[in-house]
Amino acid sequence: MNNNERIVDFLKKVAAGEGRGSAVYFLGVGGIGMSAIARYFNSRGVKVSGYDKTETELTKKLISEGINIHYEDNVDLIDKDALFVVFTPAVPKDHTEYNYFLNKGFSILKRSEVLGLITSSSFNICVAGTHGKTTTSTMIAHILRHSEYGCNAFLGGIASNYDTNFWSSSKNVYVAEADEYDRSFLKLNPDIAVITAMDPDHLDIYGTEESFKEAFLEFSGKVKKGGLLISKFGLEQTKNFRTPNNITYSSNNSDADCFAKNIHMQNGSYHFDVKIKEEVIENLVLHMGGMHNLENVVAAIAVAKNIGLADEKIKAATAEFKGVKRRFEYVIKKEEKVMIDDYAHHPQELSALINGAKGLFPEKKCTIIFQPHLYTRTRDFADGFAEALNLADEVYLLPIYPAREKPIEGVESEMILKLMNSPKVVCCSKEELIKKMEEKNKMKSLELLITAGAGDIDTMVLPIKKILA
Repeated sequence: MNNNERIVDFLKKVAAGEGRGSAVYFLGVGGIGMSAIARYFNSRGVKVSGYDKTETELTKKLISEGINIHYEDNVDLIDKDALFVVFTPAVPKDHTEYNYFLNKGFSILKRSEVLGLITSSSFNICVAGTHGKTTTSTMIAHILRHSEYGCNAFLGGIASNYDTNFWSSSKNVYVAEADEYDRSFLKLNPDIAVITAMDPDHLDIYGTEESFKEAFLEFSGKVKKGGLLISKFGLEQTKNFRTPNNITYSSNNSDADCFAKNIHMQNGSYHFDVKIKEEVIENLVLHMGGMHNLENVVAAIAVAKNIGLADEKIKAATAEFKGVKRRFEYVIKKEEKVMIDDYAHHPQELSALINGAKGLFPEKKCTIIFQPHLYTRTRDFADGFAEALNLADEVYLLPIYPAREKPIEGVESEMILKLMNSPKVVCCSKEELIKKMEEKNKMKSLELLITAGAGDIDTMVLPIKKILA
Protein backbone atom coordinates (compact mmCIF):
# COMPACT_ATOMS: atom_id res chain seq x y z
CA MET A 1 0.00 0.00 0.00
CA ASN A 2 1.55 3.33 -1.06
CA ASN A 3 1.26 6.56 0.94
CA ASN A 4 -1.80 7.87 -0.93
CA GLU A 5 -3.66 4.58 -0.52
CA ARG A 6 -2.71 4.55 3.17
CA ILE A 7 -4.11 8.06 3.66
CA VAL A 8 -7.33 7.27 1.77
CA ASP A 9 -7.77 4.14 3.89
CA PHE A 10 -7.17 6.20 7.05
CA LEU A 11 -9.72 8.85 6.01
CA LYS A 12 -12.33 6.14 5.43
CA LYS A 13 -11.69 4.89 8.95
CA VAL A 14 -11.96 8.44 10.35
CA ALA A 15 -15.27 8.94 8.54
CA ALA A 16 -16.50 5.70 10.14
CA GLY A 17 -15.33 6.88 13.57
CA GLU A 18 -12.38 4.47 13.68
CA GLY A 19 -9.46 6.91 13.54
CA ARG A 20 -8.73 7.18 17.26
CA GLY A 21 -5.09 6.93 18.28
CA SER A 22 -3.76 8.26 14.95
CA ALA A 23 -2.15 11.69 14.56
CA VAL A 24 -2.29 14.49 11.97
CA TYR A 25 -0.11 17.61 11.99
CA PHE A 26 -1.09 21.04 10.60
CA LEU A 27 1.25 23.74 9.30
CA GLY A 28 -0.82 26.93 9.56
CA VAL A 29 -3.45 25.40 11.84
CA GLY A 30 -4.93 28.82 12.73
CA GLY A 31 -6.12 29.59 9.21
CA ILE A 32 -9.90 29.68 8.90
CA GLY A 33 -10.02 26.82 6.38
CA MET A 34 -7.25 24.83 8.07
CA SER A 35 -8.88 25.08 11.50
CA ALA A 36 -12.15 23.63 10.17
CA ILE A 37 -10.32 20.51 8.97
CA ALA A 38 -8.33 20.32 12.22
CA ARG A 39 -11.65 20.39 14.10
CA TYR A 40 -12.97 17.62 11.85
CA PHE A 41 -10.16 15.26 12.81
CA ASN A 42 -10.25 16.33 16.45
CA SER A 43 -14.01 15.65 16.63
CA ARG A 44 -13.36 12.08 15.50
CA GLY A 45 -10.73 11.28 18.10
CA VAL A 46 -7.62 11.84 15.98
CA LYS A 47 -4.69 13.47 17.79
CA VAL A 48 -4.31 16.91 16.20
CA SER A 49 -1.43 19.34 16.67
CA GLY A 50 0.18 22.09 14.66
CA TYR A 51 2.08 25.31 14.14
CA ASP A 52 0.89 28.80 13.44
CA LYS A 53 2.74 32.07 13.14
CA THR A 54 0.74 34.04 15.70
CA GLU A 55 -1.64 33.44 18.56
CA THR A 56 -5.22 34.48 17.83
CA GLU A 57 -8.63 34.08 19.44
CA LEU A 58 -9.20 31.17 17.06
CA THR A 59 -5.98 29.34 18.03
CA LYS A 60 -6.83 29.85 21.71
CA LYS A 61 -10.22 28.26 21.05
CA LEU A 62 -8.59 25.32 19.23
CA ILE A 63 -6.27 24.75 22.21
CA SER A 64 -9.27 24.79 24.57
CA GLU A 65 -10.80 22.05 22.38
CA GLY A 66 -7.73 19.83 22.89
CA ILE A 67 -5.56 20.71 19.89
CA ASN A 68 -1.88 21.26 20.72
CA ILE A 69 -0.52 24.42 19.02
CA HIS A 70 2.85 26.20 19.15
CA TYR A 71 3.99 29.46 17.57
CA GLU A 72 7.71 28.83 17.11
CA ASP A 73 9.12 27.32 13.91
CA ASN A 74 10.91 24.55 15.76
CA VAL A 75 11.21 20.87 14.75
CA ASP A 76 11.62 19.89 18.41
CA LEU A 77 7.98 20.85 18.97
CA ILE A 78 6.39 18.87 16.14
CA ASP A 79 4.60 15.52 16.34
CA LYS A 80 6.95 13.15 14.53
CA ASP A 81 4.37 10.35 14.76
CA ALA A 82 1.90 12.15 12.50
CA LEU A 83 0.49 9.97 9.75
CA PHE A 84 0.59 12.94 7.39
CA VAL A 85 0.93 16.73 7.34
CA VAL A 86 -1.68 19.25 6.17
CA PHE A 87 -0.29 22.59 5.04
CA THR A 88 -1.52 25.87 3.67
CA PRO A 89 0.19 27.44 0.62
CA ALA A 90 0.69 30.53 2.80
CA VAL A 91 3.50 28.69 4.62
CA PRO A 92 6.82 29.88 3.09
CA LYS A 93 8.94 27.27 1.35
CA ASP A 94 11.93 28.06 3.60
CA HIS A 95 9.93 27.16 6.71
CA THR A 96 12.05 24.89 8.93
CA GLU A 97 9.26 22.50 9.93
CA TYR A 98 7.97 22.24 6.36
CA ASN A 99 11.42 21.29 5.11
CA TYR A 100 11.90 18.77 7.92
CA PHE A 101 8.73 16.95 6.91
CA LEU A 102 9.73 17.18 3.25
CA ASN A 103 13.23 15.77 3.80
CA LYS A 104 12.00 12.99 6.09
CA GLY A 105 9.57 11.75 3.46
CA PHE A 106 6.32 12.60 5.25
CA SER A 107 3.19 12.81 3.13
CA ILE A 108 2.43 16.55 2.88
CA LEU A 109 -1.00 17.49 1.56
CA LYS A 110 -2.60 20.83 0.85
CA ARG A 111 -5.75 21.69 2.77
CA SER A 112 -7.74 21.47 -0.47
CA GLU A 113 -6.47 17.95 -1.19
CA VAL A 114 -7.52 16.74 2.26
CA LEU A 115 -10.96 18.35 1.95
CA GLY A 116 -11.36 16.73 -1.46
CA LEU A 117 -10.50 13.31 -0.03
CA ILE A 118 -12.79 13.74 3.00
CA THR A 119 -15.74 14.55 0.71
CA SER A 120 -14.91 12.02 -2.01
CA SER A 121 -17.89 9.75 -1.27
CA SER A 122 -20.47 12.14 0.18
CA PHE A 123 -23.28 14.37 -1.09
CA ASN A 124 -21.56 17.75 -1.43
CA ILE A 125 -22.87 21.30 -1.55
CA CYS A 126 -19.94 23.52 -2.53
CA VAL A 127 -20.07 27.32 -2.66
CA ALA A 128 -17.55 29.22 -4.77
CA GLY A 129 -17.15 32.89 -5.65
CA THR A 130 -14.82 35.85 -5.29
CA HIS A 131 -17.16 37.17 -2.61
CA GLY A 132 -20.29 35.97 -0.87
CA LYS A 133 -19.17 32.37 -0.53
CA THR A 134 -18.60 32.41 3.24
CA THR A 135 -21.97 33.93 4.10
CA THR A 136 -23.83 31.81 1.54
CA SER A 137 -22.23 28.52 2.62
CA THR A 138 -22.88 29.38 6.28
CA MET A 139 -26.51 30.20 5.51
CA ILE A 140 -26.95 26.87 3.69
CA ALA A 141 -25.29 24.88 6.48
CA HIS A 142 -27.37 26.71 9.10
CA ILE A 143 -30.65 26.02 7.28
CA LEU A 144 -29.75 22.32 6.99
CA ARG A 145 -28.75 22.13 10.65
CA HIS A 146 -31.64 24.19 12.06
CA SER A 147 -34.20 22.22 10.04
CA GLU A 148 -32.70 18.95 11.37
CA TYR A 149 -31.98 17.80 7.82
CA GLY A 150 -28.37 17.55 9.02
CA CYS A 151 -24.98 18.22 7.45
CA ASN A 152 -21.27 18.41 8.08
CA ALA A 153 -19.93 21.93 7.51
CA PHE A 154 -16.50 23.28 6.54
CA LEU A 155 -16.84 27.06 6.55
CA GLY A 156 -14.58 30.04 5.84
CA GLY A 157 -15.95 32.08 8.73
CA ILE A 158 -17.29 31.69 12.25
CA ALA A 159 -21.06 31.12 12.25
CA SER A 160 -22.49 33.41 14.92
CA ASN A 161 -25.29 30.94 15.73
CA TYR A 162 -22.80 28.24 16.74
CA ASP A 163 -19.48 30.08 17.32
CA THR A 164 -17.58 27.71 15.05
CA ASN A 165 -16.56 27.14 11.42
CA PHE A 166 -17.09 23.37 11.56
CA TRP A 167 -19.72 20.95 12.74
CA SER A 168 -20.35 17.28 12.14
CA SER A 169 -23.38 15.13 11.55
CA SER A 170 -24.10 11.46 11.01
CA LYS A 171 -25.69 12.46 7.71
CA ASN A 172 -23.35 11.95 4.76
CA VAL A 173 -23.93 15.49 3.49
CA TYR A 174 -21.18 18.12 3.42
CA VAL A 175 -21.44 21.87 2.95
CA ALA A 176 -18.05 23.29 2.01
CA GLU A 177 -16.74 26.68 1.05
CA ALA A 178 -14.95 26.22 -2.27
CA ASP A 179 -11.94 28.55 -2.22
CA GLU A 180 -10.59 29.73 -5.57
CA TYR A 181 -7.17 30.65 -4.12
CA ASP A 182 -4.45 28.36 -5.52
CA ARG A 183 -7.20 26.62 -7.56
CA SER A 184 -8.22 24.78 -4.38
CA PHE A 185 -11.87 24.40 -5.41
CA LEU A 186 -10.90 22.14 -8.30
CA LYS A 187 -10.27 19.35 -5.77
CA LEU A 188 -13.98 19.21 -4.93
CA ASN A 189 -16.81 17.30 -6.61
CA PRO A 190 -20.15 19.00 -5.90
CA ASP A 191 -23.61 17.50 -6.20
CA ILE A 192 -24.87 21.07 -5.87
CA ALA A 193 -22.51 23.95 -6.66
CA VAL A 194 -23.13 27.64 -6.10
CA ILE A 195 -21.15 30.38 -7.86
CA THR A 196 -21.70 33.78 -6.25
CA ALA A 197 -19.25 35.96 -8.20
CA MET A 198 -16.38 35.75 -10.67
CA ASP A 199 -14.73 39.16 -10.27
CA PRO A 200 -10.99 38.67 -10.87
CA ASP A 201 -8.76 38.23 -7.83
CA HIS A 202 -5.54 36.38 -6.88
CA LEU A 203 -3.84 37.48 -10.07
CA ASP A 204 -0.52 36.65 -8.39
CA ILE A 205 -1.63 33.03 -8.76
CA TYR A 206 -3.63 33.11 -12.01
CA GLY A 207 -1.65 35.69 -13.98
CA THR A 208 -4.57 36.93 -16.10
CA GLU A 209 -8.28 37.58 -15.69
CA GLU A 210 -8.96 35.05 -18.43
CA SER A 211 -7.09 32.32 -16.53
CA PHE A 212 -9.01 33.20 -13.36
CA LYS A 213 -12.40 32.93 -15.09
CA GLU A 214 -11.35 29.71 -16.82
CA ALA A 215 -10.83 28.12 -13.39
CA PHE A 216 -14.45 28.89 -12.49
CA LEU A 217 -15.62 27.31 -15.72
CA GLU A 218 -13.55 24.27 -14.84
CA PHE A 219 -15.16 24.24 -11.38
CA SER A 220 -18.61 24.26 -12.99
CA GLY A 221 -17.55 21.14 -14.87
CA LYS A 222 -16.80 19.38 -11.56
CA VAL A 223 -20.54 19.15 -10.79
CA LYS A 224 -21.47 15.47 -10.73
CA LYS A 225 -23.68 13.97 -13.42
CA GLY A 226 -27.28 14.81 -12.59
CA GLY A 227 -26.15 17.56 -10.22
CA LEU A 228 -27.11 21.21 -10.14
CA LEU A 229 -25.28 24.53 -10.55
CA ILE A 230 -26.89 27.61 -8.97
CA SER A 231 -25.19 30.75 -10.26
CA LYS A 232 -25.68 34.45 -9.71
CA PHE A 233 -27.80 36.03 -12.41
CA GLY A 234 -25.85 38.17 -14.86
CA LEU A 235 -22.46 36.45 -14.73
CA GLU A 236 -20.91 36.98 -18.14
CA GLN A 237 -19.70 33.36 -18.34
CA THR A 238 -23.09 31.75 -17.64
CA LYS A 239 -23.42 30.43 -21.21
CA ASN A 240 -20.00 28.76 -20.91
CA PHE A 241 -20.66 26.80 -17.72
CA ARG A 242 -19.81 23.15 -18.23
CA THR A 243 -22.84 21.51 -16.67
CA PRO A 244 -26.23 21.16 -18.36
CA ASN A 245 -28.31 21.86 -15.26
CA ASN A 246 -27.93 25.51 -14.22
CA ILE A 247 -30.39 27.89 -12.55
CA THR A 248 -29.77 31.53 -11.67
CA TYR A 249 -30.56 33.66 -8.63
CA SER A 250 -30.72 37.38 -7.85
CA SER A 251 -31.61 39.70 -4.99
CA ASN A 252 -34.58 41.16 -6.88
CA ASN A 253 -34.20 40.73 -10.65
CA SER A 254 -37.31 38.93 -11.90
CA ASP A 255 -35.42 37.64 -14.97
CA ALA A 256 -33.55 35.21 -12.68
CA ASP A 257 -34.94 31.75 -11.87
CA CYS A 258 -34.88 32.60 -8.15
CA PHE A 259 -35.29 36.09 -6.69
CA ALA A 260 -36.69 38.06 -3.75
CA LYS A 261 -39.75 40.27 -4.12
CA ASN A 262 -42.03 42.40 -1.94
CA ILE A 263 -38.92 43.51 -0.05
CA HIS A 264 -39.31 45.99 2.78
CA MET A 265 -37.26 47.06 5.78
CA GLN A 266 -38.51 46.84 9.34
CA ASN A 267 -36.36 47.55 12.42
CA GLY A 268 -33.16 46.93 10.46
CA SER A 269 -34.31 43.56 9.07
CA TYR A 270 -35.44 42.47 5.60
CA HIS A 271 -38.97 41.12 5.14
CA PHE A 272 -39.53 39.50 1.74
CA ASP A 273 -40.87 36.66 -0.38
CA VAL A 274 -38.75 34.41 -2.60
CA LYS A 275 -39.89 33.07 -5.96
CA ILE A 276 -38.16 29.88 -7.13
CA LYS A 277 -39.27 28.94 -10.62
CA GLU A 278 -43.08 28.75 -10.23
CA GLU A 279 -43.15 28.46 -6.44
CA VAL A 280 -43.24 31.31 -3.92
CA ILE A 281 -42.16 31.22 -0.26
CA GLU A 282 -43.83 34.08 1.55
CA ASN A 283 -43.06 36.14 4.65
CA LEU A 284 -39.36 35.44 5.07
CA VAL A 285 -37.26 37.49 7.49
CA LEU A 286 -33.48 38.08 7.46
CA HIS A 287 -31.90 39.88 10.40
CA MET A 288 -28.74 40.82 8.48
CA GLY A 289 -27.92 44.05 6.67
CA GLY A 290 -26.96 44.62 3.03
CA MET A 291 -28.78 43.78 -0.20
CA HIS A 292 -25.84 41.53 -1.08
CA ASN A 293 -26.75 39.39 1.94
CA LEU A 294 -30.37 39.25 0.80
CA GLU A 295 -29.00 37.93 -2.48
CA ASN A 296 -26.88 35.36 -0.61
CA VAL A 297 -29.91 34.06 1.27
CA VAL A 298 -31.86 33.66 -2.00
CA ALA A 299 -29.08 31.30 -3.17
CA ALA A 300 -29.18 29.43 0.15
CA ILE A 301 -32.97 29.06 -0.05
CA ALA A 302 -32.68 27.78 -3.63
CA VAL A 303 -30.33 25.05 -2.39
CA ALA A 304 -32.68 24.17 0.47
CA LYS A 305 -35.68 23.88 -1.88
CA ASN A 306 -33.73 21.73 -4.31
CA ILE A 307 -32.91 19.16 -1.64
CA GLY A 308 -36.56 19.04 -0.60
CA LEU A 309 -36.81 21.10 2.59
CA ALA A 310 -40.29 22.29 3.54
CA ASP A 311 -41.06 26.02 3.26
CA GLU A 312 -41.90 26.40 6.96
CA LYS A 313 -38.54 24.91 7.98
CA ILE A 314 -36.71 27.22 5.58
CA LYS A 315 -38.57 30.25 6.95
CA ALA A 316 -37.88 29.31 10.56
CA ALA A 317 -34.18 28.76 9.91
CA THR A 318 -33.76 32.00 7.93
CA ALA A 319 -35.39 34.03 10.71
CA GLU A 320 -32.98 32.52 13.25
CA PHE A 321 -29.81 33.14 11.22
CA LYS A 322 -27.48 35.44 13.18
CA GLY A 323 -24.87 35.94 10.48
CA VAL A 324 -21.15 35.31 10.23
CA LYS A 325 -18.53 37.01 12.33
CA ARG A 326 -16.87 39.83 10.38
CA ARG A 327 -19.53 39.74 7.65
CA PHE A 328 -21.62 42.89 8.06
CA GLU A 329 -21.33 42.27 11.80
CA TYR A 330 -22.89 44.88 14.05
CA VAL A 331 -20.40 45.83 16.75
CA ILE A 332 -22.60 48.71 17.97
CA LYS A 333 -26.17 49.27 16.86
CA LYS A 334 -27.78 52.24 18.58
CA GLU A 335 -30.01 54.98 17.32
CA GLU A 336 -27.27 57.62 17.52
CA LYS A 337 -24.27 55.43 16.66
CA VAL A 338 -23.60 52.35 14.51
CA MET A 339 -20.37 50.37 14.08
CA ILE A 340 -20.05 47.56 11.52
CA ASP A 341 -17.10 45.21 11.04
CA ASP A 342 -16.59 43.34 7.77
CA TYR A 343 -14.01 41.10 6.06
CA ALA A 344 -14.33 43.01 2.74
CA HIS A 345 -10.97 43.06 0.95
CA HIS A 346 -11.92 43.31 -2.75
CA PRO A 347 -13.31 46.44 -4.46
CA GLN A 348 -16.65 44.79 -5.24
CA GLU A 349 -17.01 43.70 -1.62
CA LEU A 350 -16.21 47.20 -0.38
CA SER A 351 -18.78 48.74 -2.72
CA ALA A 352 -21.47 46.29 -1.56
CA LEU A 353 -20.54 46.91 2.08
CA ILE A 354 -20.61 50.71 1.90
CA ASN A 355 -23.75 50.86 -0.25
CA GLY A 356 -25.47 48.36 2.04
CA ALA A 357 -24.62 50.32 5.18
CA LYS A 358 -25.61 53.67 3.66
CA GLY A 359 -28.84 52.16 2.39
CA LEU A 360 -29.75 51.04 5.90
CA PHE A 361 -28.62 54.28 7.56
CA PRO A 362 -29.01 57.01 4.91
CA GLU A 363 -29.06 59.90 7.37
CA LYS A 364 -25.76 59.02 9.03
CA LYS A 365 -22.31 60.21 8.00
CA CYS A 366 -20.36 57.15 6.78
CA THR A 367 -16.75 56.74 7.98
CA ILE A 368 -14.72 53.72 6.91
CA ILE A 369 -11.38 52.39 8.19
CA PHE A 370 -9.85 50.11 5.58
CA GLN A 371 -6.76 47.92 5.76
CA PRO A 372 -5.65 46.79 2.28
CA HIS A 373 -4.73 43.09 2.13
CA LEU A 374 -1.72 41.99 0.06
CA TYR A 375 0.64 44.14 -2.02
CA THR A 376 -0.34 42.37 -5.24
CA ARG A 377 -4.07 42.88 -4.70
CA THR A 378 -3.52 46.57 -3.85
CA ARG A 379 -1.41 47.01 -6.98
CA ASP A 380 -3.83 45.14 -9.26
CA PHE A 381 -7.03 46.80 -8.00
CA ALA A 382 -5.95 50.23 -6.72
CA ASP A 383 -8.39 52.00 -9.06
CA GLY A 384 -11.25 49.79 -7.90
CA PHE A 385 -10.42 50.38 -4.24
CA ALA A 386 -10.35 54.14 -4.80
CA GLU A 387 -13.70 54.08 -6.58
CA ALA A 388 -15.32 51.98 -3.85
CA LEU A 389 -13.92 54.03 -0.97
CA ASN A 390 -15.10 57.26 -2.62
CA LEU A 391 -18.62 56.10 -1.72
CA ALA A 392 -17.89 56.85 1.96
CA ASP A 393 -17.93 60.34 3.48
CA GLU A 394 -14.64 59.86 5.30
CA VAL A 395 -11.84 57.30 4.87
CA TYR A 396 -8.92 56.16 7.02
CA LEU A 397 -6.38 53.92 5.27
CA LEU A 398 -4.13 51.68 7.37
CA PRO A 399 -0.83 50.28 6.02
CA ILE A 400 -1.11 47.23 3.75
CA TYR A 401 -1.33 43.89 5.56
CA PRO A 402 1.30 41.72 3.78
CA ALA A 403 0.14 38.22 4.86
CA ARG A 404 2.30 35.84 2.81
CA GLU A 405 3.90 38.54 0.61
CA LYS A 406 7.06 40.58 0.67
CA PRO A 407 6.82 44.36 -0.03
CA ILE A 408 6.64 45.59 -3.63
CA GLU A 409 8.43 48.85 -4.32
CA GLY A 410 6.00 51.74 -4.79
CA VAL A 411 2.97 49.77 -3.59
CA GLU A 412 1.52 51.19 -0.39
CA SER A 413 -1.78 52.54 0.90
CA GLU A 414 -0.91 56.02 -0.40
CA MET A 415 -1.32 54.51 -3.88
CA ILE A 416 -5.09 54.33 -3.24
CA LEU A 417 -5.19 57.77 -1.61
CA LYS A 418 -3.68 59.41 -4.71
CA LEU A 419 -6.43 57.92 -6.90
CA MET A 420 -9.28 59.18 -4.72
CA ASN A 421 -11.09 62.45 -5.29
CA SER A 422 -12.15 62.84 -1.65
CA PRO A 423 -10.39 65.42 0.52
CA LYS A 424 -11.47 63.42 3.57
CA VAL A 425 -9.10 60.48 3.18
CA VAL A 426 -6.16 59.94 5.54
CA CYS A 427 -3.38 57.37 5.68
CA CYS A 428 -2.32 56.58 9.23
CA SER A 429 -0.81 53.95 11.51
CA LYS A 430 -2.87 51.98 14.01
CA GLU A 431 -1.55 54.15 16.84
CA GLU A 432 -2.48 57.34 14.99
CA LEU A 433 -5.89 55.89 14.19
CA ILE A 434 -6.74 55.37 17.86
CA LYS A 435 -5.93 59.02 18.62
CA LYS A 436 -8.04 60.17 15.67
CA MET A 437 -10.97 58.02 16.79
CA GLU A 438 -10.77 59.53 20.27
CA GLU A 439 -10.82 63.04 18.80
CA LYS A 440 -13.69 62.24 16.42
CA ASN A 441 -15.73 60.62 19.17
CA LYS A 442 -15.39 63.69 21.40
CA MET A 443 -16.70 65.76 18.48
CA LYS A 444 -19.62 63.29 18.10
CA SER A 445 -18.78 62.93 14.40
CA LEU A 446 -18.71 59.12 14.28
CA GLU A 447 -22.26 58.22 13.30
CA LEU A 448 -21.81 55.19 11.03
CA LEU A 449 -18.34 53.65 11.38
CA ILE A 450 -17.14 50.68 9.33
CA THR A 451 -13.94 48.67 9.85
CA ALA A 452 -13.01 46.55 6.83
CA GLY A 453 -10.21 44.27 5.67
CA ALA A 454 -8.92 40.68 5.75
CA GLY A 455 -5.71 41.30 7.71
CA ASP A 456 -5.40 41.97 11.42
CA ILE A 457 -7.75 44.97 11.49
CA ASP A 458 -10.06 42.78 13.59
CA THR A 459 -7.67 43.41 16.52
CA MET A 460 -8.63 47.10 16.31
CA VAL A 461 -12.37 46.49 16.65
CA LEU A 462 -12.52 46.12 20.43
CA PRO A 463 -10.31 49.16 21.19
CA ILE A 464 -12.39 51.32 18.84
CA LYS A 465 -15.63 49.93 20.27
CA LYS A 466 -14.46 50.95 23.75
CA ILE A 467 -13.80 54.50 22.52
CA LEU A 468 -17.26 54.76 20.95
CA ALA A 469 -18.99 53.19 23.93
